[in-house]
Amino acid sequence: MPDSLATIADFIRFTYSRLNREPVYFGHGTDNSWDEAVSLVLQSLDLPWDFANDLWSCSLTNDERNKLLRVIDARIIERIPLPYLTHQAWFCEHRFYVDERVLIPRSPIAELILDRFSPWLSNNALMNDHDANILDLCSGSGCIGIACALEFENAEVDLLDISAPALEVANINIQNYDLQDRVNTMESDVFSAFGTAQEKRYDLIVSNPPYVDEKDFNEMPEEFSKEPKLGLVSGNDGLDFVRQLLSEASRYLKDDGLLVVEVGNSWEALEQAYPEHPFTWIEFEFGGHGVFVMQASELALLAENN
Repeated sequence: MPDSLATIADFIRFTYSRLNREPVYFGHGTDNSWDEAVSLVLQSLDLPWDFANDLWSCSLTNDERNKLLRVIDARIIERIPLPYLTHQAWFCEHRFYVDERVLIPRSPIAELILDRFSPWLSNNALMNDHDANILDLCSGSGCIGIACALEFENAEVDLLDISAPALEVANINIQNYDLQDRVNTMESDVFSAFGTAQEKRYDLIVSNPPYVDEKDFNEMPEEFSKEPKLGLVSGNDGLDFVRQLLSEASRYLKDDGLLVVEVGNSWEALEQAYPEHPFTWIEFEFGGHGVFVMQASELALLAENN
């Protein structure tokens, strides 16, 4: 190990230079090599993101230096995304535990949560601070459902996912926020956990399902291959899951309820699949696309016509 790599600042500079020399992909928490280098070094040392710059001159122990060299190589040589190395990701201004069992949180739905889904929720129980039910479908780490529970403090939230390992991660995050009394997990293929006699209906259903088509997946940067394919790919056009969701969701949504779904780059394929339905696409202030909202009445009509 070079003696010149002795301080926090040394390792941030070293990481930054290496990132700039390699074709790494940014997009799992940062969007540039400087922020990636700072995050990787500070988080690996269990230091806060706002750790004072004038303390970057602190010397590191040999164990800390060896650890940093390992995670830097893992990030650059193995292309492991930053959050899997640090086991943390930020969503809706909250920190979540993540590992290779779940997708890394990055959905623009975060902006909708922080805006309390305004203006699409109006007379809904959620907006009146009454007892309400929220469903996070394809929950993964649970970040969307847990963020909703933190925003709507009177709501009960169900997290559904087909992956039992993903739900293990979600339960870690539920415990970290002490939400066991309001947030529940269920293993489910779409709505299969409810069965035919399901009576429960929701004020809000939010879903960030798999929506990548096979062609796009094969062309994605290597970092995405480290994430569970089950959470990314959904058939040749990316819509296998969404089709089933749209055909069944009206059974589980209250009359004044709202459905929010992210389909990313598959938005054009969705419009072509349902040419007679005018989807309402969200315009985001802080970036992102391919998220639609649908009132319960619209969803019932779409399901009836298809």
